Amino acid sequence: MPFALFCFAICCLILTGCAGAPKEDFAQGYDADSYYARSLPGLSDSTGGDGQWASPVRRALLEEHASWAGTPYRLGGDDRYGVDCSALVQNIFRNRFRLSLPRTTTGQVNQGRPVKKAQLHAGDLVFFRPPGPYKHVGIYVGDGYFLHASTSQGVKLSRLDNRYWQRYYWQSRRPLARDQLAALVDR
Repeated sequence: MPFALFCFAICCLILTGCAGAPKEDFAQGYDADSYYARSLPGLSDSTGGDGQWASPVRRALLEEHASWAGTPYRLGGDDRYGVDCSALVQNIFRNRFRLSLPRTTTGQVNQGRPVKKAQLHAGDLVFFRPPGPYKHVGIYVGDGYFLHASTSQGVKLSRLDNRYWQRYYWQSRRPLARDQLAALVDR
């Protein structure tokens, strides 16, 4: 009986972890400025708190968010039917920036150079050590937001100063210098 209860609990956790928010329709007529102004106060401000709103890297990341938003989390997943955090990061860097990153969070945490949390720029990787066996990774977008595959809500933007993410923040890495990453957007 305890084994059956254990299996039932694991199934419930898996189903809960993979439940994502409904995918928003960002098809034709998508206006990034108005969407982010409505949804994420401060992110679309023309000065962009950290001066990066006009940055090609930031624009590219917000377009990637629009494309992936609501995709459910799936451990080991690497497509729009379900994706985990490291696969999302790998896909975005490969498809948007033409930069190859390792498939796992453990591999990605060794890429580039360390960067202090206070010196983050759009395109930097942010890493977390939440409870449990897995580490978590996202991509910093600017103004305190990062793009990631949330286990409970799918692909989304979250704030670094959220109590949960603040508590489990581990480190940040810059996989490529800002100007080099920006140059890759335009190719």
